[in-house]
Amino acid sequence: MDGNQILTSGLFLLVVLLTIYVTLRASRQTSGTDDYYAGGRGFSGLQNGLAIGGDYMSAASFLGITGAIALYGYDGFLYSIGFLVAWLVALLLVAEVLRNSGRYTMADQLAYRMRQRPVRTAAATSTVVVSIFYLLAQMVGAGALVALLLGIDSGAVKNLTIFVVGALMVFYVTVGGMKGTTYVQMIKAVLLMAGSALVVVLVLIQFDFNISDLLGSAASNSGSGQAFLEPGLRYGATLTSKIDFISLGIALVLGTAGLPHILIRFYTTPTSQTARKSVLWAIGLIGTFYLFTLVLGFGAAALLQKSDYDVAGNLAAPKLAEEVGGGIGSTSGAVMLALIAAVAFATILAVVAGLTLTSSMSVAHDVWNPVFRNGEATEQEEMKVSRIAAGVIGLVAILLAIPAQSLNIAFLVALAFAVAASANLPAILMNLFWRGFNTRGAVWSIYGGLISAVGLVIFSPVMSGSETSLLTGVDFAWFPLQNPGIVSIPLGFLFGFIGSVTSKDPKASERYIELEVRALTGAGAEGALKH
Repeated sequence: MDGNQILTSGLFLLVVLLTIYVTLRASRQTSGTDDYYAGGRGFSGLQNGLAIGGDYMSAASFLGITGAIALYGYDGFLYSIGFLVAWLVALLLVAEVLRNSGRYTMADQLAYRMRQRPVRTAAATSTVVVSIFYLLAQMVGAGALVALLLGIDSGAVKNLTIFVVGALMVFYVTVGGMKGTTYVQMIKAVLLMAGSALVVVLVLIQFDFNISDLLGSAASNSGSGQAFLEPGLRYGATLTSKIDFISLGIALVLGTAGLPHILIRFYTTPTSQTARKSVLWAIGLIGTFYLFTLVLGFGAAALLQKSDYDVAGNLAAPKLAEEVGGGIGSTSGAVMLALIAAVAFATILAVVAGLTLTSSMSVAHDVWNPVFRNGEATEQEEMKVSRIAAGVIGLVAILLAIPAQSLNIAFLVALAFAVAASANLPAILMNLFWRGFNTRGAVWSIYGGLISAVGLVIFSPVMSGSETSLLTGVDFAWFPLQNPGIVSIPLGFLFGFIGSVTSKDPKASERYIELEVRALTGAGAEGALKH
């Protein structure tokens, strides 16, 4: 191992040790489910805003979007726009009302006026599926990063890295709970913003802070000329790709408001006012970061050759850091590469912890206790089941991430957004704003959106039929779009409507006014839904 690799490994180890230390410290303050699930509801608006940013600005944002822009120019930047605009939907539609009307999980809000068992089971199933889709992207990024830094393009090294990340995420969740996870996310948000800002400044220095020169150089170096700066390089050449772009946009804009690991962050604040403040802080951080991706992506296109990073573009950001730091072989370049890669690794660790915590607590709180224990499980028993579920979910994510390493991670996350927008968002919105919504509608909406989204992905070019598919050498793709959102999201709403109008549920209608008052005013929000 040469000096540069020792430096890189040292920074990686430092990041991991820091997050482990924070998790162990947090574990001493975690005693019951309120601490384990919601961090004791003691985080300020700034703290929770940092944590939301840390949860949201994933490896897909940093590595995947930079790579997508480097490969496809204008069309790649559409991911940044979609992710950012999605926050307005989350703020306007769900942030405050969800905080007021729930307790720990998305299912708490849904089950408040419904029959508990079917609704909680459906919501937990959706939460786990969305989380696993999202986890795939983070683990693929981790494998690519470590292989790059060790200079070994070995499948075995990538697979081992994926396993290590899986083990770490289970550790964060089982030991630190929500408090440990939140502090890890806050640290990661600060590191990511600082690291990104540093690379952005170094890139702009190369072009005397002239954005026009940067874009011109990117276009000429991309091999696509002016087309690199115009719509249509990836989406728009055919009718199918145009529809695929619309589908992607819908999924990105609506998906955030249905992402379980983002939704539960609103429960960690003491008041609804603090929840609003945390979203505003998060928007500021996230908005700034996605402006950074514009410079990072076009900077990679301008200063690197496509042969410098992998075919999916996932390594464009760390390679760009190495280039602007001094170039390949230089000590300063190695320092920048190690620094940005360590930041990206911290990003991955923070996001996988949040995802695993969300899905494992949903299994314990929404399935084990109400379905198998009739609501009689103790807090300690619930937490034990949550920890076991974290291990199982981690193992499933590891096994699925290994064959997914050829896909761009921003693209993988877009699939998770589509599933979330199809299965979760319709049920959440109809429950909050439609008195006639009931138990059958909720169950049909969640399962209908979930099955249609996942089913269409299975029978799309993502799974088979192309060189970059998960399964090569076979072709059972009859659905032409790579993102199912344009079909599966309306189906989620349609199933919810049909289920509701074809059944009667007086309790759901009677309790709507109570839920509406709680959601809009915050009255009685503390300790909500214990019954």
